[in-house]
Amino acid sequence: MRPVLVLCAFVLLFGAGCTTPWVENPVPKDPLDKQARLYPSQEYKIQYGDQLDIKFLYNPELNENLPVRPDGRITLQIVGDIMVVDMTPTQLAETLKTKYAAEIRKPEITVIVRQFAAQKVFVDGEVAKPGLVPLVGPMTISQAVAQAGGFGYFARKNEVVLIRQNPVGKPFVTTVDVEQVTQGRDMSNDVNLMPYDMVFVPRSPIGEVDKWVDQYIRQLIPWPLPAPYPTTYNW
Repeated sequence: MRPVLVLCAFVLLFGAGCTTPWVENPVPKDPLDKQARLYPSQEYKIQYGDQLDIKFLYNPELNENLPVRPDGRITLQIVGDIMVVDMTPTQLAETLKTKYAAEIRKPEITVIVRQFAAQKVFVDGEVAKPGLVPLVGPMTISQAVAQAGGFGYFARKNEVVLIRQNPVGKPFVTTVDVEQVTQGRDMSNDVNLMPYDMVFVPRSPIGEVDKWVDQYIRQLIPWPLPAPYPTTYNW
């Protein structure tokens, strides 16, 4: 079989999967978008790795600047270890006032979050720079992909996968047609993101064929293949 026919067979074989969805039974995207839009209006809850300033108005010698440990706790003078993850700064300040009331007079305490470790999303797959993307204010899927350097050449833009954890740890998974967004046709596909969301851009089936051709033909054959292939057939 001539090389061109071998390549055509692989294109047909892999290309047949072009309509196969990456995610079976995806959850509706609209509730996920609404959830993310409401997120900034909620009072912030302390997360693992956040950097906290603990300020004592009348006892500055007790002031602390420290990160939240991987176990979700911080250690303070006099009162020791305290679990702080998922508390708001206001709730933590009130808890500390109660704990210090037996030790100091008029414990006036303020909690300030200096660095927000959890304000990130993950972008992976067929993008220029996969990895963590800072979530600074509202951000959509297309904006996160842009922060990751944009789509790769073989990105499957019409079926980008969004993965979000629900409160009990089970992931919500949906797909969005970001190609509709980039072409300005349907902006409802540009779902807003929340901390810890993962955006995965799959590689198109034809892209996998090109990868195969490069690895198993171009790199293994020591001479260049003619292009186009000489033929006497009328296609």
